[in-house]
Amino acid sequence: MSSVVIVGSGASGVHFALSVLRKGYEVTMLDVGFRGPEQPNPADSLNELKTKLADPVAYFLGHHYESVVRPGSKGEYYGFPPTKSFVFSQPTSFELEASGFAPLVSFSEGGLAEVWTGGVYPLNDEELTAFPFGYSDLERYYSEVAERIGISGTKDDLVRAFPVHENLGQPLRLDELSQELLGRYEKHKRSLNDELRCYLGRSRVATLESDMGDRKGCTYLGRCLWGCPTGSLYTPSITLNQCRTFSNFHYVPNMYVSHFEFNSENHIVSMVAESLADNTFHEFKAKKFVLAAGTLSSSKIYLDSIWRSRHEAVQLQGLMDNRQILIPFVSMSRIGKSYDPENYQYHQVALGIESQDSQEYIHGQITTLKTALVHPIIQNLPVDLRTAISLFKNVRAGLGVVNLNLHDRRREGNFVALSVTAGEERSKLVVHYSPAAGERRIIRTTLRTVKKLLWKLGCLVPPGMTHVRPMGASVHYAGTIPMSAEPRPHTSSAYGQSHDFENLFFVDGTTFPFLPAKNLTFTLMANAVRVADTAF
Repeated sequence: MSSVVIVGSGASGVHFALSVLRKGYEVTMLDVGFRGPEQPNPADSLNELKTKLADPVAYFLGHHYESVVRPGSKGEYYGFPPTKSFVFSQPTSFELEASGFAPLVSFSEGGLAEVWTGGVYPLNDEELTAFPFGYSDLERYYSEVAERIGISGTKDDLVRAFPVHENLGQPLRLDELSQELLGRYEKHKRSLNDELRCYLGRSRVATLESDMGDRKGCTYLGRCLWGCPTGSLYTPSITLNQCRTFSNFHYVPNMYVSHFEFNSENHIVSMVAESLADNTFHEFKAKKFVLAAGTLSSSKIYLDSIWRSRHEAVQLQGLMDNRQILIPFVSMSRIGKSYDPENYQYHQVALGIESQDSQEYIHGQITTLKTALVHPIIQNLPVDLRTAISLFKNVRAGLGVVNLNLHDRRREGNFVALSVTAGEERSKLVVHYSPAAGERRIIRTTLRTVKKLLWKLGCLVPPGMTHVRPMGASVHYAGTIPMSAEPRPHTSSAYGQSHDFENLFFVDGTTFPFLPAKNLTFTLMANAVRVADTAF
């Protein structure tokens, strides 16, 4: 039986693992694997938790109030809840410094998608132009992943941007403001399509509308951000638990992978990991090795391996990420109305803005405020606290935010490298990023378009509250070891196989040669299943 070692238990890693397990491979998955607490009171809504928990303050704000977004937080409108802090914990062995980039990495069981918002949007042929394959090569794998994780959605005007694959489930129940926005869009569709090239429709989300196996359909408790207690909102740990049912699967947590060892023929012989329990190092041998630790972590393992063996300082060019822009708005017709907190918390409406260059399509998700920590909004209003609270209560039912994503391309000036201090074994990952020329112009033009759209939909954008998030905030990292038709140093094949080490494969964002504006996770999962199916 063939053997494979996989590093990382994130979205791409677990779906790759499940595919090769079904093919009979002996699979060892190495992972740091930080775990979070169990979800309390799974039948209670978010508001019920405030009265039924023994210590609701610690649950919502943290024992040290670490989830409080303080004034001067550079425009961020929410913080991750204490229950999700494990996702961003790091072992002391991992060090990173960044310039022009605010990176997030995860060493948790399930990876960063343990805190994602579930957006699943397939890439079309235009967005795959730089890839060595097209949508027809990915469609069956999008369908397979959809069957595995459960996706809610429908066919609407966004079909022009999101191809329709099989296994698309029924959409979730709309909250009142989302329903109103789509209704107003239908009334103004012609002018919005023709004049602004804007299209609205239902979000496609990895959340169940009805039961699937042990997972329950959404019960609309408003707890999405704090963690879905019924398994309706998909997270990679669900698939990891499915992998654990295979006798040929071996999950090894508490292991920080530092590098791989290879011979003179560039054949990898083992993956080396440090046990976080006792700081001892262990070698894991296999026929094939797969890096699925996320673009930054996988790049560091790759760079460290070359440095330790050859003392060669390599710089991996082409790091990409989606610029994100947050645009708060208020629907004028809902001022003074009541709101229903027991709803699906994340985005239910999606937005597309077409460009003359089809690859520069702009993707947006519209989230209406149902349940969330509201203090960041109140403290950002340009009035005193008493007035801000009163004002907020009156406008809450009409509040929402548009989260826009812009595309990104590989550029030589954006890179990851190592910083190694003489006499020390450990290295530090160095990340550098500079925005593309003309980005400010694109942002200004996009903001004008979205404000016009919202005005047509009966919504007002409060002045001074739009926030351009720092690069790195979207966590859609890609491009450091891109797919290349011709074998070149530090590139990979169409199947994620390294052109430098023939038994090494990448199934995370490292290999993507272009980054469309859409959320990346669904395509990462589909591509991982494609690699497992075609190269293993």
